[in-house]
Amino acid sequence: MSTFPNSPRLIKGGIVLISADTAAVQRIIPLQYNPDTLSRTLQVQSVGEGSDRSEALRLKGPPVETIKVDAEIDVTDQLEFPDQNPNAAKLGLHPQLAALETIIYPTSAQLISNNSLAQAGTLEIAPMESSLTLFIWSKNRIMPVRITDFSVTEEAFDPLLNPIRAKVSLGMRVLSVTDLGFQHKGGSLYMAYQQQKEKLAAMSAGGAFSTLGIPGIS
Repeated sequence: MSTFPNSPRLIKGGIVLISADTAAVQRIIPLQYNPDTLSRTLQVQSVGEGSDRSEALRLKGPPVETIKVDAEIDVTDQLEFPDQNPNAAKLGLHPQLAALETIIYPTSAQLISNNSLAQAGTLEIAPMESSLTLFIWSKNRIMPVRITDFSVTEEAFDPLLNPIRAKVSLGMRVLSVTDLGFQHKGGSLYMAYQQQKEKLAAMSAGGAFSTLGIPGIS
């Protein structure tokens, strides 16, 4: 029994893959440990420098938001109980790493299919479509993303050279309605994300001109 039965349940960040066509959930990948930091960059989509003065305050669309997280994965504790964790004992971190890495791979079935089309003389072969990737960081941040950068540092190995401790660095670009359109499932999820941001902004207490040391704007 827990020493603190009323302690809050730890919510984890993670990645969810859904079908871009049917919106069916294909895989849920919770992060083993929540990263200590999450860095975000927003690039303003203004009309541009040197444009007509009437365009100075206009925006072309939502800002381009990029996210960077560094996550740790460790199966050291699981190796102490190999009967309860047979995959960890036999494979180390390979399954967890593969679940993350295959997000950015086309499936082997897609590769084989496109190769068959090429062998049959098909003149135009459409690029392979991936699943829609969602980065979830609490109920307030559910974002459709494209993984733009992925690196792994494996730090410890078992006697069979299976990795047992690693750090995964993920770079992601939030996909907005500019990228996906309003009819796409990812577009509707993005709009919910932005609308939630607007609701949170409305909850922020406003200031007063006196705080800024001025009587007002004339």
